[in-house]
Amino acid sequence: MPLSSNRRLAVSATLIAALAAGVVPATSAFATPVPAAATETPAVPAPDMDGVVAALNSAMNNGAPGAMARFTGPDGVRIRTAGVQDRVSGNPMDIHARFRIGSVSKTFSAVVLLQLVEEGKLELDVPVNTYLPGLLPDDRITVRHLLTHRSGLADYTNAMFEHTVPGFEAVRNRVFSYQELVDLSLSEPRTTEPGVSYQYSNANFVVVGMLIEKLTGGPVADAYERRIFKPLKLGKTSYVHPDTRIKGNHVRGYLHPDEAGGALVDSTEQTVSWAQSAGAVISSPADLNTFTSALMRGRLLSPAMMEAMTTVTPTDATNTRFYGLGLRRYNLSCGTQIYGHTGTVQGFYTYTFSTRDGRRSLSAMANTSNHGAANTALGGTLEAAFCGKKPAPAASSRAAASPSARDLTSLPAERDLPERH
Repeated sequence: MPLSSNRRLAVSATLIAALAAGVVPATSAFATPVPAAATETPAVPAPDMDGVVAALNSAMNNGAPGAMARFTGPDGVRIRTAGVQDRVSGNPMDIHARFRIGSVSKTFSAVVLLQLVEEGKLELDVPVNTYLPGLLPDDRITVRHLLTHRSGLADYTNAMFEHTVPGFEAVRNRVFSYQELVDLSLSEPRTTEPGVSYQYSNANFVVVGMLIEKLTGGPVADAYERRIFKPLKLGKTSYVHPDTRIKGNHVRGYLHPDEAGGALVDSTEQTVSWAQSAGAVISSPADLNTFTSALMRGRLLSPAMMEAMTTVTPTDATNTRFYGLGLRRYNLSCGTQIYGHTGTVQGFYTYTFSTRDGRRSLSAMANTSNHGAANTALGGTLEAAFCGKKPAPAASSRAAASPSARDLTSLPAERDLPERH
């Protein structure tokens, strides 16, 4: 597929100042949270945009009709696009187009809830049932447990999308209440005791949405708009539910069936009511860059709350992937730590991450889903953008020896929804 990029002057060879990075994390999913204390790291290289292009092409080779990425840093903006955003019209991927960001929505929800904590309207370590009496069967489940995916609430999407395309078509136009989604979760066995271990579940952020609406007295859409979208001037970002459309210039999403070689399903129009505050936001690469950078720079939360949000626990045993309060942290092969979230919704994979100082950010999207190889390939944009060109093997021995530095491209992508293909 043809590639397009913005025309830019050659980047100076001078390396930018070293970025702050967190302490070396624990390796167990049962470990004590790791605070985001700062240490010095080596100077960071310029982004490898050829590597970003290679990752976009790899996502396409693994089933995505198109892909794109937008990087912002001290030297400005770099964009790369590949393939098409609409298989019928053949329109090329447009970096300005909007798309469904899936679970990246969880970070927006977390920010709103943490703002309410700062306003004294709730506390992180108080049981959820204090604010939503009788909602959950266990008074030990706290607000913090929801935001860190340590509540033990089952993820109802595992059963809902056990058969990917039929499951999606059954809910494409359906409108759920929050309570119906919670009931679906509670109908299944809990995955862990509260606070014991990380178990990703969309049900957690459904309850977060319920808390936001209870404490603000209005819909989550209004809270997002007033607290995040308008202050940051995110003109292409909106919470769309239960309308099925994406207004204006947008990318069409394509869902892979479970059967290898089956025809792609256009999944663009849907209510996303099965996710709501866990995944129904629509945005653009530029807006996502603005959001993650602003969050990391402290424009949305106080320093103390940012410290809480970026205090993480492991999500697996690789010493690379961690979760804070509605926020992922990845430790890259060059030692750089980045914060943000992944997103999966039918037809779209998204990555949006920033360095802790907010100086560099990347947003990447491929318009497919239920094809894990495409998701993993798209994740390669992170290593290329934040670590630059790979050094010669001899020069990489230091990074290879570090227990907190691992090339994410060698690991399968984390899954925000079940993957059957």
